[in-house]
Amino acid sequence: MKRQILTVATAVALMFGASLPIADAATYSNGTATATLTVSLTLQANCSIAASPLNFGTNGVLATAINQQTNVAVTCTNTTPYNVGLDAGTVTGSSVTSRLMAGTATGNTATTVGFQLYQDSGHTTVWGNTQGTNTVAGTGTGAAQSIAVYGQVPAQSTPKPDTYQTTVTATVYF
Repeated sequence: MKRQILTVATAVALMFGASLPIADAATYSNGTATATLTVSLTLQANCSIAASPLNFGTNGVLATAINQQTNVAVTCTNTTPYNVGLDAGTVTGSSVTSRLMAGTATGNTATTVGFQLYQDSGHTTVWGNTQGTNTVAGTGTGAAQSIAVYGQVPAQSTPKPDTYQTTVTATVYF
């Protein structure tokens, strides 16, 4: 009987708009609040460089010039001016104006083959490492930019058979 009275009382209370104390009404608010969040990024001038090998192939007597081409890839932030330089290489006695490759066989490292690196396919502008004089200038776009390197082994006295090589460092100045 007590249960029936409680159920009837609840039904009557709901019919007349009364509410039962189920939970605190403040937790069911329909309001909102906002805040702002500052997001930032500082980009500074920056560049990277990658170089592909230059291989003159396999040859015999160096009676005629051997020409080959490779590329360096420069990636700089958009609008960043840059210069790309190529040094003389690692062989003793090599210079930007007279580059050398040395033999790799034991006892043959003093034997050399001359070669040159150029900025143009006509082999007229030697590529060096002095900014504003013999480097290649450009402006970054934010994407990789490919720059051709033209190599030539001119006709010369042919040394003994061996693999001749050097390591040339490509530098991007920005």
